[in-house]
Amino acid sequence: MRLTGKTVMITGAARGLGRATALACAREGADLTLLDICRDMPGVPYPLGTAGQLEHTASLCRSLGSSVLASPADVRDVRTLRAAVDLAVDRYGRIDAVVNNAGIAAPSGKPVHEISEEEWTLMIDVDLTGTWRMINVVGKAMSAARSGSIINIASTAGLVGYRHFAGYVAAKHGVIGLTKAAALDYAPVKVRVNAICPGSVRDDNEMEGRMLAEIAHALDVSDHESAFVEAQPMNALIEPADIAAAVVYLASDESRQVTGSVLTVDGGFSAR
Repeated sequence: MRLTGKTVMITGAARGLGRATALACAREGADLTLLDICRDMPGVPYPLGTAGQLEHTASLCRSLGSSVLASPADVRDVRTLRAAVDLAVDRYGRIDAVVNNAGIAAPSGKPVHEISEEEWTLMIDVDLTGTWRMINVVGKAMSAARSGSIINIASTAGLVGYRHFAGYVAAKHGVIGLTKAAALDYAPVKVRVNAICPGSVRDDNEMEGRMLAEIAHALDVSDHESAFVEAQPMNALIEPADIAAAVVYLASDESRQVTGSVLTVDGGFSAR
């Protein structure tokens, strides 16, 4: 129960890594604020998390003993994020950790010269600026409390390039740069900022994940799990629970001297 007495806010919590992270934090004793857009987004060519999926995540966490706030929030809308932070502080008194997990994988799958300005702007707005917005709205409360852990979900795409994914790669590289700069900004007030770089994460049916499938679709790859496994030095995909375990560590007091770090959970992919 490494997170007993702590409160954790998670964006993109309706399914996938967000749900896995919420469940892991609940098992470790945290109370939760779960956010997701709960609707589709124009320009994103696949369904996003729904209100029903978010409520299912919340219900699973409540069954583990957590107090849970769950509400729709778009990381492109600073007002809804600020309202969610205010509600969490009113309910729990503080926010001990924020997991910036919300993100999109597409529009992608084309060379740079075929990316429209609208597609580029959408990717950066969600995956990079959305992370900045959450840090922007939670930073004041954490600074005042002189405590907190901000955990940004980046990607191996923040460390290396991927063909036909320039927008995603640029956004995730930006997340890592933002992590390092914010870590220095908040170090004097004991607020830690770190990033996790997942590799190819399996789409677990119980988590209702679909990110890997959407990346494969953008690349026109069939039998995508086998294709991605071939690129893994450890010959296995990353499990959602692997990323969730890294989040729990960074949210816990075990990592109290860890800030500005990039924790790569990719089975050795980026070591080559």
